[in-house]
Amino acid sequence: MNIAIAGAGLVGRVLALNLLAQGHTLTLFDEDKANGDKAAGMTAAGMLAVFAELETAESAIFDYGKRSIELWLPLLKSIGIEDAYQLKGSIITAHPQDYSELDHFISTLKSKVDEAKDIQLLDKNGIIELEPDLEQHNKAFYIPHEGQVNAQLFMATATEYLLNHESVTWNEETKIDDVSEGTVSFNNQTQEFDWVFDSRGLGANEQVENLRGVRGEVFWLDAPEVNITRPTRMLHPRYKIYIVPRPNNLYVIGATEIESEDKSPMSVRSSLELLSAVYSMHSGFAEARIVNMLTNCRPTLKDNLPKIEQGNKLTRINGLYRHGYLLAPAIVEKALNEGINK
Repeated sequence: MNIAIAGAGLVGRVLALNLLAQGHTLTLFDEDKANGDKAAGMTAAGMLAVFAELETAESAIFDYGKRSIELWLPLLKSIGIEDAYQLKGSIITAHPQDYSELDHFISTLKSKVDEAKDIQLLDKNGIIELEPDLEQHNKAFYIPHEGQVNAQLFMATATEYLLNHESVTWNEETKIDDVSEGTVSFNNQTQEFDWVFDSRGLGANEQVENLRGVRGEVFWLDAPEVNITRPTRMLHPRYKIYIVPRPNNLYVIGATEIESEDKSPMSVRSSLELLSAVYSMHSGFAEARIVNMLTNCRPTLKDNLPKIEQGNKLTRINGLYRHGYLLAPAIVEKALNEGINK
């Protein structure tokens, strides 16, 4: 089939790779350049925190997340970057004054799904065995079956793969006027296709009801004195900081979630809170260098759940919120099975 994908961010790229594997011909449209600098999927930490998100998420997020964890590795292998996938579990800890918050958090997870019984309490020796660089902490929990996808490596490699594929036409920096059943309108023209996928995120706000942006902020730190190998979280009454390791002593640091579509640079307050928190996790971050500080907005619906809309020759996917990498492969699989592959 001759298929269009409007919106070539994280979901658009996952869609494209799946559709190419089925033998279709694709035309991609995106307001961004192909390198995806403006895409939320490029800013993301890529955490596969299927259990940790249960505290505030619906059970559907857990089910989709488990399926996505199964789907990510073959998808990454298909473009030659299986090393972008890590599933060694995650660590969650807190300062002693917040241990009650930590215990409550884990109790909530265990009350929601049976699989959470595998979460392990770690004393100081247990922490040192898994993550020696967290030796200053006396209590933590190890959450198996969690991990991460190297988001930036996936986005960059998928871009190169798609741009060089003979069955792909990529229209960069293209303002989309309308996406409807079997058609995409742009630059005062309309093209017809056998099927159209709308994965524009916030770009689809005129056609998707109750769509809003939720701001996220991250630091990239170069920290040669730190050697944390797993995604690590620290609970706090006001924020939950995460530290996600990347190759060559790089770490993605984030926590903030702000109900705003503002993409302006990070505030002094957010910067101070994030950097102070990460320093309290490991003193080696004191001499880390700030490589980058990024902000973006994640497309979110009223119930904070993803939504798939099927029509004649049209599928819309939106609302992945802060769960982009946790949900994208499973949501795409569901959308294809309920629509074009039905």
